[in-house]
Amino acid sequence: MKRQHQHEGCAAPTIAPMTPDVTEADERLFARLTDTTLDAEAEARILTPGVVLPAQDSVLAVHWHPEHVPLALIKKRIEASFPAMRKSLIIPTQHNELLSYGPYSGVEVDCYSRGFNQKVQLLLHFRTERMSEAHVLKSMLAHTHAYRQSQLFDYVATVTRPDEARLARAARETGSDPEVVALARTCCLKLEKLMDRHAGDMPVDAIKNKLVRNFVDGLRPSLGEVTANRVQVFLKEVKAVVKEQFPLTYFYRTSEFIEEVRSLHGGVVIPHPEQFWPILLADYDVDGYEVWNPQSQRYTEFLISVLYEKNRRRGNGERRMLVFMGDDTHMGEKTLPPHGGTDPAKAGREIGLQPAWDDLSIGKKLIVADMDRARVIEEYAARLDGSSGLSGHGDLAAA
Repeated sequence: MKRQHQHEGCAAPTIAPMTPDVTEADERLFARLTDTTLDAEAEARILTPGVVLPAQDSVLAVHWHPEHVPLALIKKRIEASFPAMRKSLIIPTQHNELLSYGPYSGVEVDCYSRGFNQKVQLLLHFRTERMSEAHVLKSMLAHTHAYRQSQLFDYVATVTRPDEARLARAARETGSDPEVVALARTCCLKLEKLMDRHAGDMPVDAIKNKLVRNFVDGLRPSLGEVTANRVQVFLKEVKAVVKEQFPLTYFYRTSEFIEEVRSLHGGVVIPHPEQFWPILLADYDVDGYEVWNPQSQRYTEFLISVLYEKNRRRGNGERRMLVFMGDDTHMGEKTLPPHGGTDPAKAGREIGLQPAWDDLSIGKKLIVADMDRARVIEEYAARLDGSSGLSGHGDLAAA
C-alpha cells in the first residue's frame, strides 16, 4: 500500500530546476557535513542537557551511540542530567566499533541469525581491562564495521547508476512520481561526485547513510520544503531496500559472536526485540532482552511477562534473564542546531532517559518480575565483573 498520496484537486508543487553539477555552495555544504570536529556552539549544545532529572539516583544506559562526540563531553552532559546519580552502569554501544567508558566497554554488533535467516543486532558489554585479550573480537568487528561504510556507497549508487528495480519498488511504496525520483537522482549525483572528489580526506565517522539525508536537507533552500520532504521520503525507502537486500552471508553468525563474548567474560543483551520477534524463540545464551526503547514501546509489558515466564522455568543455579531498557541515543544529533538537519525521531532521546521504568502500569509487571533499574545495574555489573573480584560503575575517569 502506498504510504504517500497526492490529494485530489491539489496541484503538485513545482520542482526547482537542479543540475548534477557541483557548485561552490555544494562544496561548502559537503565540507560542513563531513567535518566531525565540534565548534564552540556544538560543544555548548552537548554540555546543555535536554532533560534534567534531579531525583533519579540510578542510571542504566547500555544502549547509546557516542558517534563523533568526545566521551569527556558526554560524561559532563550525563552528570548535568542526573545530579543525584549515585549508582550507574553506563556503557557506549557504537555500531560495530568497540568503545570504552571508564571500567566498561561495549558495542552494538550486526550479525546473522541463521535459524530465521535475518540480520539481527546484539549489545555486547565487557570490563575494559579484558579488551587487551579481545584480538579475535576486534577482528570480527573490523570486518563488520566495513559493512556500514560500504552500504553508503551502495545506497548512493542504487540511485545514480541506477538500479531500476529497487527504485521502482521504493517509488511504488512511497507514491513518488518520476519527477521526485529524477530529483533524488540529481541530489545523489552531486553527492557521489563530492564523495569521489574527497575520498582521500573524508573522516571515517562521516561515511554513514545519514550523509544522504543531511545533504538533501542542506539543499532545502533550493528544493523548497515540500519537494525536499518528498525526496527524503523516497530516499529513506531506497535505503530500507538496500539494507534489506544486503547479503546476509557477509555477517558473522549470532552464535559466533556470543561464543567470543563468553570467552571474554562479557555480557550479551538483545536490543530491538520488537523488530526481531523470532529471536525471542531462540535459545541464545544471553543475559537479557531490551523490553523498551524509543523505537520499541508497543509490547513492553508483554516482553516483561515473557522474561518472567522464562525465569520461572529456569532451574536452580541458572542465571535469570534481565529486563533492559535502552534509550538508543545518537549523540551526533545533539551537535546540530535545532531545525538544522536533525532527525526528529532521534533528537529527543537522552542517555539514561527511559520513562518506562517509572510508568505505573509497567511497574506492576516489573514488581512481579522482581526487576527494577537499581537491581538490574547490580546484577549485570556483577556478571561483567566476574569472579575476579573486580567492581566499578559506568563512570569515565576524569580527563
